[in-house]
Amino acid sequence: MTGWRAAVTFPGQGSQFPGMADPWVAHEAGRTVLEAVSEALGRDVVEGCRDEAALAETDFVQPALLACGLAAFRVLEAEGVTFLGAAGHSLGELTALVAADALSLPDALQIVLVRGRAMAEAGRARPGAMCALLGVGPEEAARLCEEVRDGDVLVVANENSPQQVVLSGSLAAIERAERAAAERRIRAVRLKVAGAFHSPLMEPAVEPLGRAIDAATFRTPRIPVAENVTGELTTDPRELRELLKRQVVAPVRWDRCVRSLVEAGAELLVEAGPGDVLTRLAKRAAPGVRAVAVGAPEDARELAAST
Repeated sequence: MTGWRAAVTFPGQGSQFPGMADPWVAHEAGRTVLEAVSEALGRDVVEGCRDEAALAETDFVQPALLACGLAAFRVLEAEGVTFLGAAGHSLGELTALVAADALSLPDALQIVLVRGRAMAEAGRARPGAMCALLGVGPEEAARLCEEVRDGDVLVVANENSPQQVVLSGSLAAIERAERAAAERRIRAVRLKVAGAFHSPLMEPAVEPLGRAIDAATFRTPRIPVAENVTGELTTDPRELRELLKRQVVAPVRWDRCVRSLVEAGAELLVEAGPGDVLTRLAKRAAPGVRAVAVGAPEDARELAAST
């Protein structure tokens, strides 16, 4: 692809919707990915993605999101779109690692399966919740956490943009944070998740996830990947491995990930996979950069033709 210098981003849990795999079946490159993941899971991903109950299961939805994001990426590649860097939000980081050839699809699926189970188990053992605060940045959100934490776990889990953050913590602490936000006329939106992700309450998931990550082979990626934990681009496979182990308990510095891609020369941010959450965030975090969501093969063709 000539013209726009592009980077690719991959969504995480929360972007799923019924039928999200259907568009990619029509393109050979996308269908190949979906079939490979279905075979590895022993479950039809396309059919599963049509089932709202299945999409509420952490164990299924995480590999399904990886499959759909990677299918979108393979279609973009097949249509001639190239990228200078990659990043993925939370779970999407694993999709980015596969897209960058730092991790094989079978290894990534094994990690995702362990990740989903471990996070679900941690959520049951140490119940918690998450809520998004709209119109505030990380510093103001951190001050709010300090004011209402009262000995419970309550942290800034996602630094999504200068005007959007997500809090994660115990149920009681999240409820206090929501009341405090309402008093300040800050909009708070409870997320539909099964635990306090990216917080210390996920600590029980670190050991099993670490074992799965250590069992995988990490290679030098062909394009840099922006890591959630630091927000910085790297091509060091050791760094990719070690930071991925801490991702479930560390905040997602997504705003920094986006800025790192732009600083590396990206003029176009392409969201590959279901939804347009990251595209909307990019327009806030990097308003001077073009951002588009690719949710079907025709979107990939149009993008290739327009650049």
